Amino acid sequence: MTTLSFEDDGVDVVYEGTEFRMERELIEDATGKTYHDVTDHEVLKLVEKNPALSGEPKRIGDII
Repeated sequence: MTTLSFEDDGVDVVYEGTEFRMERELIEDATGKTYHDVTDHEVLKLVEKNPALSGEPKRIGDII
């Protein structure tokens, strides 16, 4: 299971037992969107190849 913790300057990720941080700029470059407009589903897709997505996607701006 992947855990995402959103903050104003990036996302703390735990993926398969490995912890790392995805900086805001990396997420913006990878998605072509402003950080607050990126959804949690889009971030999960950057981490996992074929994630099991559930529920409605939420904008980072609404989460933080």
